Amino acid sequence: MIIFVPITIKLVKMVNRQIYINRLLPFIDRPIIKVLTGIRRSGKSVLLMLLREELKRRGVTDKQIIYINFESMEYMDVSDAVNLYRYVKEKRIPEQKVYILLDEIQNVSEWEKAVNSFMVDWNCDIYLTGSNSRMLSSELATLIAGRYIEIEVEPLSFDEYLHFCGLDESIVGELRFKHFNKFLRLGGFPTIYVGDYNVDAAYKIISDIYASVILRDTIQRNNIRNVELLERLVRYLFDNVGNLFSAKNISDYFKNQQRKLDLNTIYNYLNALEEAFVIRKVNRYNIKGKEILKTNEKYYMGDHALGYALMGFHDRWIAGVLENVVMLELVRRGYKAYVGKLDNREVDFVGEKGIDRIYIQVAYKLTDAETVEREFRPLLSIEDHYPKYVVTMDELWKDNIDGVKHIHIADFLLKSEW
Repeated sequence: MIIFVPITIKLVKMVNRQIYINRLLPFIDRPIIKVLTGIRRSGKSVLLMLLREELKRRGVTDKQIIYINFESMEYMDVSDAVNLYRYVKEKRIPEQKVYILLDEIQNVSEWEKAVNSFMVDWNCDIYLTGSNSRMLSSELATLIAGRYIEIEVEPLSFDEYLHFCGLDESIVGELRFKHFNKFLRLGGFPTIYVGDYNVDAAYKIISDIYASVILRDTIQRNNIRNVELLERLVRYLFDNVGNLFSAKNISDYFKNQQRKLDLNTIYNYLNALEEAFVIRKVNRYNIKGKEILKTNEKYYMGDHALGYALMGFHDRWIAGVLENVVMLELVRRGYKAYVGKLDNREVDFVGEKGIDRIYIQVAYKLTDAETVEREFRPLLSIEDHYPKYVVTMDELWKDNIDGVKHIHIADFLLKSEW
């Protein structure tokens, strides 16, 4: 059972999320559009503010920077490409380079036409944020194809959470584990840590974030009519985090609930939820055959606290939630995450980044010899020399077995290198 231990934290209003700033720095003043995507309230707007400060440090003046947040009523008339182009044209200073920062750009219809014209007509540097990945896959987006880079912004990592609390990775032992328990309960939405919220208040905030994402980035954007079935699907996915799925499994489940949900609708709903970053699909990977498998994938939450806020906290979820945390950390560090298949055994995650690879098993605790065998055996069967970890919440037993490292999840998340 996970016990939430209240701990006093020093709250910090804004933290420099250096991992994303570092990904932006090489592209500043380069003729390529920078696009930040991610679930709502993951911190994209703050990154634009941090970017603006970086530009000023480089000598860019306030008058050269045009920032628009399309969530604000102040810009409600700038709702299409023509009006956006006119607005920026009026604000820019002729003969000077203009830095254009557009927040939640998906709220502007045909925005790609305006952005394309900016690139053609002016000396400019463009930064966009959006809460739906489809904004870059539409037919109109072909106007900027080959001229943008996408940086996906995740909710806070455990390391970033500590910085939000005025701490860092140097904390060790019991204090580190207590803070991880808090992070495990509250998740990674930055807004939770800029106020002194109790658990109930934090979950209310996360519930509101979820409602906004579902309504604006999923239902409205995809013209979904059967909202009740969509909500039921989300609950089913959240309740089965870490389990293998197929569209047929989901369809059969709804049939047993006397609800009809055909395969095409399931695929459409899953795609809509993925595009809004509510869920993350992880495909299976044949470790021996070195190929991606097209059936029985897993789905994880865009942030593990979404499930708690929507359905309450359940101890029985702990194994799946720990997997969720590890999966997001892999993605955050630039790995492609897969579920490994090795004959009739499963490896929770295979992470690939360039020529690097990592294998990870995730469990709550290694309580007996049978559990140790189940978690270590698949990794011991892999005949290569890439790092292999068994990640758990065991605070004392941390033995390694034949090169497979056993490590507490808090320590694993805070390692600078794996």
